[in-house]
Amino acid sequence: MLKTENCFIPFKSSIENYSLPEYFTFPFYYEPHPLCVLAAKELQDYLLSQTTWQHNFGLGDNKDNASGKMFGVLLVENGQKEIGYLTGFSGKLCGEYTVGRFVPSVPETEQRVKQHEEVDNKVSELLFSQQFDREQLAINELTAQLTKLENNPQLKALNHELTFLIDECQTDVTKHQALMAVNRKARKIRRAEAEQIFASNTNSQEKDNEALTQLFALLAKESVHDKNQLKALKQQWQQKIDETQKALNILENEITNLKDERQSRSSVLQNQLFQQYQMVNKAGCTQSLQDIFKPTPQQIPPSGSGDCAAPKLIQYAFRNNFKILAMAEFWWGMSPKSEIRQHKNYYPACSGKCEPILNWMLDGIAQDENPLLVNTAHAKTLEILYQDDVMAIVNKPNDLLSVPGKNIQDSVQTRIKQLIPSATGPIIVHRLDMSTSGLMVIALTKRAHKQLQKQFIARTVTKRYVALLEGKLTCTPKGEIALPLTGDFYNRPRQIVCEESGKPAHTTWELIEHIDNKTKLYLSPKTGRTHQLRVHCAHPLGLNMPILGDDLYGNKSTRLHLHAESISLSHPITKEEISFHCPAEF
Repeated sequence: MLKTENCFIPFKSSIENYSLPEYFTFPFYYEPHPLCVLAAKELQDYLLSQTTWQHNFGLGDNKDNASGKMFGVLLVENGQKEIGYLTGFSGKLCGEYTVGRFVPSVPETEQRVKQHEEVDNKVSELLFSQQFDREQLAINELTAQLTKLENNPQLKALNHELTFLIDECQTDVTKHQALMAVNRKARKIRRAEAEQIFASNTNSQEKDNEALTQLFALLAKESVHDKNQLKALKQQWQQKIDETQKALNILENEITNLKDERQSRSSVLQNQLFQQYQMVNKAGCTQSLQDIFKPTPQQIPPSGSGDCAAPKLIQYAFRNNFKILAMAEFWWGMSPKSEIRQHKNYYPACSGKCEPILNWMLDGIAQDENPLLVNTAHAKTLEILYQDDVMAIVNKPNDLLSVPGKNIQDSVQTRIKQLIPSATGPIIVHRLDMSTSGLMVIALTKRAHKQLQKQFIARTVTKRYVALLEGKLTCTPKGEIALPLTGDFYNRPRQIVCEESGKPAHTTWELIEHIDNKTKLYLSPKTGRTHQLRVHCAHPLGLNMPILGDDLYGNKSTRLHLHAESISLSHPITKEEISFHCPAEF
């Protein structure tokens, strides 16, 4: 067996009164087992008391270069039938992949296995390490060159000059075209006057005809002259623009070539690195990250794959022949700027990076049932509050999908088809999150659906929600939140705040009352982004208080306390303004 080097940690307190889990944790949605909660508490005490290493989690006043971290605990049984746990972290801690009593990174675990098996790979490992270091240095040098080129004052000056020349060219050309229009109008008048004089003068027709021909020739020359001047003006400006563009292209091409070279070398290095990640499953079979991700839509492993807490913990356990019993991951420290992470909250493994890996590693392990496959709304009633020939208003209960999902078909759409068989067309005009309750507009005909959808697209529909937040809001009684949102690629369906790629999202809010240490308020979305209200409430740059029961951005409870309370819109046929109100149950 591989030496544990103190990675196996016995519980400090007695666990005699605890029952062991029957099945291993379903990693992507779970309630932590009481023994995992106890292990997490002991790990958190260690994080507060240890002095061996230092990492600024942002829990104190010093926020400079602070960063929170995801930690994990894995409940295991060792070869001596002792129950204990392993601890790990995602990514790096204080700049290192392997720290103290935490399980090492996957490549280091594999290296120790080889050393234990007395396989003489020292030379090849040294060569790989040297080659890796050389490539990393080369990539770092390319990055430094790129930074220098991108910050080159000449690049900025040329871009500014090019913009200036294009604007000046357009201005000059527009002025000349305006002058040409004036000249053209004057020539038209002169031509018409000459023709009128010629038509009225019958005494010297031959002489006037010759004069008229000469005038027309002169006017034609003036027209050609104007056009030639325009052509020359454009050529003059284009020459200046081309010269500046050529100088700019030289710099930009150099930047592009360096980026391509860096990308190419990074890809090669990444592939070499991923070859060091040989993941193992219960049966002792190994597979590289590249092979694991081949069947997935992205086909290649995302950066950082294999460095999350869960795979590192399970890899170490399997390599030491530990029996894995349960796991949990929690966030420790300050939340990232884009994501929403609450200090000490438990979180599932990420889907983008970890799901393919853990599915491979846990093959053959009996796991808890996936709660996301259970229809918790099957006994809840979909109440129809209003119905006519073309539309309906329903009160959706929480936990009921708006449209059929991948695994659960029960939804507002399927129930409407059962309750109102005469309904035709797409039916669903807009959606509510599965966890959100409240008013939904339903179209019963294709024509009504088209008219209603236009109103939602034009944002002429007025909606108001009521929410109960964790904590007491002590700022102004009303306000507005504008945080752009986009999907979290590695943690669907979670959303993140992103100034670069996020879509605009605006919410206004108004305080209703404080209930104990909670805050009840109205939320009015001006846009309709996924999870907009949930993120705007929970994010530090929003209200910094998650909605009670938000299992994605806060803490799970009996339900998500978010309800679509009122809605106003135009009737799709009569165009009459209609409003509906349905109070929340909380």
